Amino acid sequence: MKTLILILTFAFLTSGFRDLKTHPEYSMLLESEKNNISVYQNSVSSVVNITIEKTVKVDNPWFYGPTEEKSLELGAGSGFVWDNQGHIVTNSHVVHQGDTFWVSFFKNKKKYKAKVVGKYLQKDLAVLKLENSPKNLKPIKVGNSKDLMVGQKTIAIGNPLGLSHTMTIGVISALDRKIPGFGDVEIHGVIQTDAAINQGNSGGPLLDSQGRLIGVNTMIFSTSGSSAGLGFAVPVDTVNRIIPDLIKNGTITRAGLGVGITSNPYGEEGLVITYISKGSGADKAGLKGITRDKWGRTYVGDIILEVDGKKLNSYNDIYQALENKKIGDVVKVKILRGDEIKKMSIELSPLEQ
Repeated sequence: MKTLILILTFAFLTSGFRDLKTHPEYSMLLESEKNNISVYQNSVSSVVNITIEKTVKVDNPWFYGPTEEKSLELGAGSGFVWDNQGHIVTNSHVVHQGDTFWVSFFKNKKKYKAKVVGKYLQKDLAVLKLENSPKNLKPIKVGNSKDLMVGQKTIAIGNPLGLSHTMTIGVISALDRKIPGFGDVEIHGVIQTDAAINQGNSGGPLLDSQGRLIGVNTMIFSTSGSSAGLGFAVPVDTVNRIIPDLIKNGTITRAGLGVGITSNPYGEEGLVITYISKGSGADKAGLKGITRDKWGRTYVGDIILEVDGKKLNSYNDIYQALENKKIGDVVKVKILRGDEIKKMSIELSPLEQ
């Protein structure tokens, strides 16, 4: 019976039936299978495969010949259609090392060239823009992630190991996970799922039972390199906050104190201020960075201990403390200046990129 169900499900997924109820085997399927098939058929046209290439210079085989350029394929990932203007969302690690990108759609043999319009490494998100598009682009249906519950159904569609438009099914295993990000910054609020996710799934959508985007598949924890039922997705509420800025500006403007920092070499607590950006909130508040006298001797200035009551001992700490703040917000800062503890209010300014 199990084999029969699998065969029938595959027949549904590959058939041309627009209305599931017109399929001759519809009545034999379980309600859960009908849902799986419906989500796949309604979503698969929004999911894309991305091939990544990089142009490299190679020596000419003739001794005195000029250097030649050659395009090498670095790998493949997944993504999904964000809007009708041809923007494709994926992971930043999918596109980070490439310079040429080819996007392919379900049941469409043509590959469409795309370029990167913006990426945000700290959240592992990026946006591509198609240089030309197929007719009738179908943007993904976007949900939300703030009300998700452990145990909800999850559906992943992507390009694992080069197997185009593969669907896997699982549940939300946990919420609010933290995973390593770029530049010693953690990604918080991550969705954990046991839907099978492998290499090539990166950048593809994680969907709920209604076919709504709830996350972007970004990594797995595995000792073998294959799925071990520990997949992680950046939540869609983060995606909704980041992607419009990437499309509009190509980058993210964050709120910051206006300081450079380094770890405290004199103790475990706090971050040493290395410099102050002129005109920033820190500059206006009178914070002090590292200085040198005319003989080259170095003097430590202020050490930031806390922001809004959150202790700071690493770059990740200050990043997380300010992540959801806006330019113009005022934060309470505790510093150590010499042997004296000082508290002050600082208005956040645009963070230099």
